[in-house]
Amino acid sequence: MTNSSLNAAAAKYDAWLNDTLIDEATKAELRGIAGDEKEITDRFYRDLEFGTGGLRGVMGAGTNRLNAYTVGKATQGLANWLLAKASAEGGKPSVVIAHDSRNLSPEFALDSALVLAANGITTYLFEGLRPTPQLSYAVRALNAASGIVITASHNPPEYNGFKAYGSDGCQLIPEDAEQVIASIGQIVDFGEIKRISREQAESQGLLRWLGTDADRQYIETVAAQSLNAELLKGEIGENFSVVFTPLHGSGNMPVREVLKEAGFRNVHIVPEQEQPDGYFSTVKSPNPEEREAFTLAIALAKKTGADIIVGTDPDADRMGAVVKNNEGEYVVLTGNQSGALMVHYVLSQLKERGELPANGVVVKTIVTSEMGANIALSYGVAVENTLTGFKYIGEKMTHYEQTGERAFLFGYEESYGYLTGTYARDKDAIVAALLICEAAAYYSSKGKTLYDVLLELYAEHGVYLEGLESRTLKGFDGVQKIAAIMDDWRENPPAEIGGVKVEQVLDYAGGLDGLRPENVLKYLLADGSWFCLRPSGTEPKIKVYFAVKGESTDAAGESLQALITAVMARVDRGA
Repeated sequence: MTNSSLNAAAAKYDAWLNDTLIDEATKAELRGIAGDEKEITDRFYRDLEFGTGGLRGVMGAGTNRLNAYTVGKATQGLANWLLAKASAEGGKPSVVIAHDSRNLSPEFALDSALVLAANGITTYLFEGLRPTPQLSYAVRALNAASGIVITASHNPPEYNGFKAYGSDGCQLIPEDAEQVIASIGQIVDFGEIKRISREQAESQGLLRWLGTDADRQYIETVAAQSLNAELLKGEIGENFSVVFTPLHGSGNMPVREVLKEAGFRNVHIVPEQEQPDGYFSTVKSPNPEEREAFTLAIALAKKTGADIIVGTDPDADRMGAVVKNNEGEYVVLTGNQSGALMVHYVLSQLKERGELPANGVVVKTIVTSEMGANIALSYGVAVENTLTGFKYIGEKMTHYEQTGERAFLFGYEESYGYLTGTYARDKDAIVAALLICEAAAYYSSKGKTLYDVLLELYAEHGVYLEGLESRTLKGFDGVQKIAAIMDDWRENPPAEIGGVKVEQVLDYAGGLDGLRPENVLKYLLADGSWFCLRPSGTEPKIKVYFAVKGESTDAAGESLQALITAVMARVDRGA
């Protein structure tokens, strides 16, 4: 790092210590790192930026941390943007706010509400923790101008975040996010952040609370996405056994309520992970993508003989599923496998009922497996690709709604995010839990497991296997290393990888296939496999996605491992 960068970080550090608007507890935390040049630099070398998931970072004091000041500044910037839009377009904006189970989430949510109220913006705040998709639904149901969720999704417990939503219930698309970022950037002093007390906000009708009535509307809407409600009212609903873990997050009550509403009557909750816990003390990471997160759930499933296990992350927008293989062992489905199974189930049921629209579409991201796409095409359903981030899928949905060009049937991404129905514009682990359990129960009534169905799909469409590798590179040095890795691959593309010719390089930095420019590189190989390099928009990571297709599971597995080994050898040299 240059001396000028170090000096700039040190100057910001001193400014916070001397700012009369900064509270004493925050200053005490900063005094505790006095003389630690590396820590001071990491906390102050930049301001937190909006990425694919909005504002997200480690909690603590500093401009590069999430705290009451950075959250307040972001909220004031959003308020200024909303008021400017309202002035130009007419109307009076309102905002809906939700939060998950993370430490300080309730405090950040209330503080954001009081900032908005101080700006004369009516704010609807949920009484307690609620899932991110319920926020998306509520924004639409209440005709709000925007929404905020305080969450860091499945990140480790030291993280929290601030997601901002548009009036369609979708996370802010880049054009709007850039305007909000510019609005935030114009705030140069914490004194510009307006606040009033909770009592003032409530008495003026600017802070309104959402409770059980809002919950019931959301639950009924999600349960209505069921494709086999009659089946579950019979013996299958009584006998089919589900184990569910909310991983200490906001999915606990809504998943249970939706499964009950749909007809599942044999649902077991992992007791150790049932209650909210911002430290997520029973897991290394509250991430349903990882088998380790299901350790307690698998133990309970073995005890109860469960047919399926489902888990949701802290803000309940990601869902992971665990099923029995042919040896009776519980295996965690990948996001791509679950997505392909749900695509098949949804489309097959719609076709069976004569309700498959001629203009139906499935939407996925560019780093998601092609297996689900091929399944959709086999049903005569169109497939569209978006950049990574469910907001792009949500944007497509809004476009279809406005034009009538397509009938949205299912959207998903490899990172365990799924949506069916048009009631929301974000991935919904609650509807995904319903759908995967219902599919498993339906096939069980036919004498099959979901694993059996997956093998049938492999036999019909080929064996698709995918992998994901990531490298965490923290701090300013990490940012530079990630940039250098991307530059190296962009400027020196390989002619072959692991002995397989690279046939095409897709550089999305300039925009491709009608998509916005994004720092993503995708390499298509001669044997039909591909890999993709992408810096994370929410964490200090570079992610590398891999996909292969083979005639057998063993062959595909060998090809996948060879590809990962060859690519990561070069990535690690740069890291």
